Amino acid sequence: MKGVILRICHLYPELMNIYGDRGNVIALERRCAWRGIRVEVSRLSIGDPLDPTSFDLFFIGGGQDREQMLVCEDLSSEKGAALRQAVEEGAALLSICGGYQLLGKSFLTWTGEYLPGIGLFDAETVGGDTRFIGNVAVRCTLEGAEGILVGFENHSGRTRLGPGCRPLGKVVYGHGNNGVDNTEGCVYRHALGTYLHGSLLPKNPLLADWLILQALRRRYDLEALPPLDDTLEEAAHRAALRLTREERGPLRSLRRLAAR
Repeated sequence: MKGVILRICHLYPELMNIYGDRGNVIALERRCAWRGIRVEVSRLSIGDPLDPTSFDLFFIGGGQDREQMLVCEDLSSEKGAALRQAVEEGAALLSICGGYQLLGKSFLTWTGEYLPGIGLFDAETVGGDTRFIGNVAVRCTLEGAEGILVGFENHSGRTRLGPGCRPLGKVVYGHGNNGVDNTEGCVYRHALGTYLHGSLLPKNPLLADWLILQALRRRYDLEALPPLDDTLEEAAHRAALRLTREERGPLRSLRRLAAR
């Protein structure tokens, strides 16, 4: 794909990167390189200005409470407004766990600290007294990336979506947004939020390609991406799904017995 450039903005890479979240950016770079797409990655952190017209795809990973507080303060400046503008103008975005929470309307931590979000997602999060931990499988309903997503969750936040966004999918195994309504993640325009670490994209190539295509469509007239040989990626996906079934299956059986 000669002459095609994907411009990625990796937000807070040194602060928001747990469970290998930066591997998502590496996966995007490699899948583009295999297609002859040039990639430019800019890493922006605390105090760095954000030009909403300069990037096609944004990524923000997960972090601990201390890092989330620092990022929350920085996003409350013009940077948060610029990020919202970029998404409204067609940019794609992937946010994971803590990043997902900060892009919603608010996050009330378990210790009672209120972190205002930037309101990109119509979602609110409240910290719980227990954590949702383990491998997850989600039936993704995103057009062009339909299928089972696999990943790993570790969060105490209970996120509930408002009418302004929709879930990324329905939980097959795991807890998802809140452990109650069977939803996982959220979608607004070409912006995605999810609790799935892992990192997510290497094991879920359809979702990676969905993000790349939506991002490139901001500047290029593209119908589809050239296909890749995803033999290894599909094997990793099957292995992760098998592990999730083995881990979660007995837990579900115990819960059903306890409910009788």
